[in-house]
Amino acid sequence: MQTLKNDRFLKALWRQPVDRTPVWIMRQAGRYLPEYREVRKQAGSFMNLCTNPELACEVTLQPLRRFPLDAAILFSDILTIPDAMGLGLHFVEGEGPKFHRPVRSAAEVKSLPVPDPEDSLAYVMDAVGLIRQRLEGEVPLIGFSGSPWTLATYMVEGGSSKNYGRTKGLLYGDPATAHELLGKLADAVTDYLNAQIARGAQAVQVFDSWGGVLSPETFRDFSLQYMQRIVEGIRPGPDGEPVPIILFSKGCNGHLEALARTGCQALGVDWTISLTEARGRVGDQVALQGNMDPAILLAPRDVVRQEAAKVLESFGHGTGHVFNLGHGITPDVDPEHLGTLVGAVQEMSVEYHRA
Repeated sequence: MQTLKNDRFLKALWRQPVDRTPVWIMRQAGRYLPEYREVRKQAGSFMNLCTNPELACEVTLQPLRRFPLDAAILFSDILTIPDAMGLGLHFVEGEGPKFHRPVRSAAEVKSLPVPDPEDSLAYVMDAVGLIRQRLEGEVPLIGFSGSPWTLATYMVEGGSSKNYGRTKGLLYGDPATAHELLGKLADAVTDYLNAQIARGAQAVQVFDSWGGVLSPETFRDFSLQYMQRIVEGIRPGPDGEPVPIILFSKGCNGHLEALARTGCQALGVDWTISLTEARGRVGDQVALQGNMDPAILLAPRDVVRQEAAKVLESFGHGTGHVFNLGHGITPDVDPEHLGTLVGAVQEMSVEYHRA
């Protein structure tokens, strides 16, 4: 197997000593980069970009050419699994993702297939393999998926939602059908992530973007338990080594202890909790990833540096911190401001790792 030239990210996830805090950024391949916008224009549509392994590889690598990031993340979309289940994913300008065939009944849930990732999602696997090859061992590659609950919200609503009325209606009105849907999605996500690992992903992240809209009990029953099933189902990489799993459950600070007990290696946290508090609550069970407010990147560059220093100070000394935003970078960010952030983390984090 290829030896990594920079393994800080993986070491931090396993809470092993590093010389400085590793940094990568959610949505680091995206619309804030002019070179991304050029390739997106060339592709003709977002789905064309996602389903073309060569173009997906290109945009995955673009931010690494600009910034000394410590990890690459596969360029794809969290809704590839529902699309492979036959729901007809498409994107409407100004409205986001939509499904031609949303899932609304017990019969529709029952008829859903669990897709073979090497068949209907082969374009993702081909992209993973190509990216790993083109990275040439410079940094690790992160694979990802949406969580079962988050995927279910899009599938039942037919797209984005403000109040998740249809999905919660299913959850409360027909919990057996909701559990059947989530169980199928847990199986599909597990297969999908294991296929990414087999093709070369060296860490995986589960995005539970909408876990925070659930009450504590429903979160445990309809989101947490299915993420735990995924964690338990993740297999080692081709070299036989275990692959670290990051759970990012946005808006779920009340559940940090329960999330840490799933067996994952790291928790992504948003900016509505300090890393000091999060670390105090989970101890050394897991690494922590985060958690600067993405809006800070819109501020002057000296402010970006100051806020980066605050995040580093909030986690404090020792290993187990991966610097990131508390959610994805927004399209209106000046790339130079991200460069300032990455440079600040590289420079200022060294003191937190001295013996």
